[in-house]
Amino acid sequence: MKYKGIFAAAMLGCLLLFMLAAGCEKDKKAYPLAPDFSIPDISGDTVSLEKYRGSVVLLDFWATWCPPCKMTIPLLIRLQEQYREKGLVILGISVDDPQLVQDKDLLHFKQMTRINYPLLRFNNKLIEDYFSGEDLAVPTMIVVDRNGRIRDKIVGLQPEAIEKSIAAIFK
Repeated sequence: MKYKGIFAAAMLGCLLLFMLAAGCEKDKKAYPLAPDFSIPDISGDTVSLEKYRGSVVLLDFWATWCPPCKMTIPLLIRLQEQYREKGLVILGISVDDPQLVQDKDLLHFKQMTRINYPLLRFNNKLIEDYFSGEDLAVPTMIVVDRNGRIRDKIVGLQPEAIEKSIAAIFK
C-alpha cells in the first residue's frame, strides 16, 4: 500500500510537470513582424511593405543567374493569378548586381518571362533586416500575412512548400 501512494504521488508530479511545460510552450501564433522597407522597383517607383498591409505578401529573393529562381517563376505567375483577387501580392526582389544587370535588363527579363508582379532592387539594409547575418540563399520566399507578420521562410526550390504556405493563409 505504501508503494501505491508513492507511485500515485510520482505520477501526479509528472502530470503537473507536463502541464506546466505545455503551458510554457511558445505561442505558435506569435509570428515576428516583417521589417518594413522602401526600395525602388525597376520603373523607379518606390515600393514599401507598409503599402501592402492588409494583403498577403510573398517576397521572392531571386536572381537572373539562378536556375532554381527561374524555375520558380511560372509557379509565382500562377499563384499571382490564382490569389490576386483574394489579396496576394508577390514582390520579386532581385539580388542581381546592378552593375551587371541593369534595370533595363530586368525589364526585358520580366517581359520575356511574362512576370505579372513587380520587380524590385535589393539594398543592404533589406538583406540585413531579413537575413540577419545569415548567408543569403536564392531563391528564398518570405510569406507575410495581412497583419505584417512573417508566416513562412522557404529556402531553395520548393514549389509544394510555397503552394502549401500560401493556401494555408487563404483557408
